[in-house]
Amino acid sequence: MINRAVLVGRLTRDTELRYTTSGTAVGTFSLAVNRQFTNQAGEREADFINCVIWRKSAENFSNFTHKGSLVGIEGRIQTRNYENQQGQRVYVTEVVVENFSLLEPRSQNQNSAQTGNSSFDNHASNTPQGASTNDNPFGSPSSTGNKDSSAAANDPFASNGQSIDISDDDLPF
Repeated sequence: MINRAVLVGRLTRDTELRYTTSGTAVGTFSLAVNRQFTNQAGEREADFINCVIWRKSAENFSNFTHKGSLVGIEGRIQTRNYENQQGQRVYVTEVVVENFSLLEPRSQNQNSAQTGNSSFDNHASNTPQGASTNDNPFGSPSSTGNKDSSAAANDPFASNGQSIDISDDDLPF
């Protein structure tokens, strides 16, 4: 049997980080995921999916993300139920996150938080995944003095505004 969920979307609010009585960290958040099609008005709708993340991953996720952050998550779908204070049975379906990826540079992520940009569009960052950015998401400083010029000088894929000419013979496929 297979129970896998892979989602890419934006956080609808900051992660709510709490601790159990035994001291285990647990984070809850909601992810807005755009649908692949448009409605009759030509607008894209989004699904808002509840997620839960545990232990050290929850602390890291809470520290490096905020409302509007573009993230990818991988986990499993879980259903549970409980009885609320009014005696009613409440059913909950959520994704239990086992793995996550931050899908935009930290500098862009911080800028969108400062400007209040919380649009849930389906556009990825302008910086390609794996490309050099000015900020290390783990906070360790670069060993060079001028990060901008050294990153551009050391990047063999930087086009510097010029088109890159690659022949079919250069491609591995």
